[in-house]
Amino acid sequence: MSTRIFLIRHGVTVLTAEDRFAGSTDVELSDEGREQARRLGERLRAEKVAAVYASPLGRTVETATLIAKPHGLEVQKRDGLREIAHGRWEQMTRREVDEKFPEEAAAWEEDPYTFAPVGGESGLAVTARSLPVLLEIVRAHPDKAAIIVSHKATIRLLLSSLLGFDPRRYRDNLDQSPAALNIVDFKDAAHARLTLFNSTSHYSTPATQVPSMPTARLSKWWDDSGPE
Repeated sequence: MSTRIFLIRHGVTVLTAEDRFAGSTDVELSDEGREQARRLGERLRAEKVAAVYASPLGRTVETATLIAKPHGLEVQKRDGLREIAHGRWEQMTRREVDEKFPEEAAAWEEDPYTFAPVGGESGLAVTARSLPVLLEIVRAHPDKAAIIVSHKATIRLLLSSLLGFDPRRYRDNLDQSPAALNIVDFKDAAHARLTLFNSTSHYSTPATQVPSMPTARLSKWWDDSGPE
């Protein structure tokens, strides 16, 4: 069994340029974000996709809808895929947070995985709700492919968990551009391989092709017939 997950961040929003905390704030895609999603949809048009899932926030649902259109699939919403909630920081700029809540800001910079601002979530809490949803989707689509549209922090936390990275450093070590494409191939729910990361070649035309499922030079848990 193998399952391919196209793990995608939503496109640019109307607040992206303002660098505001908008994890649980329901903001719209900008025209640029819609164009990014359309281009990514064209890039994935030839892929055989069984299902499309998204966080229930407007920016992710619209991104997923535009990507799903060539496949004629409905977007299935999953609350566990939503973005990290920033509590009382929501809609504030980073400078405003530093000035108004300096102690919270310092603690968050030191360890964003276990710390949460007042009324918000820690990275640990996000992982605890999003990882089970991802693995449920993997199990539901054996030997098929599915699209998941989520958010910057959520995707980085998921990848940290799947790949065994130090989750306290997810903000330092991993990036996610708007409408970025990541591909995670699963041998089963316990074994994942990152095949493509933070790809934005669809910003321009023609886009780079999607890499094929790995079949060689892999560890024994993926391919019993090959050398470790």
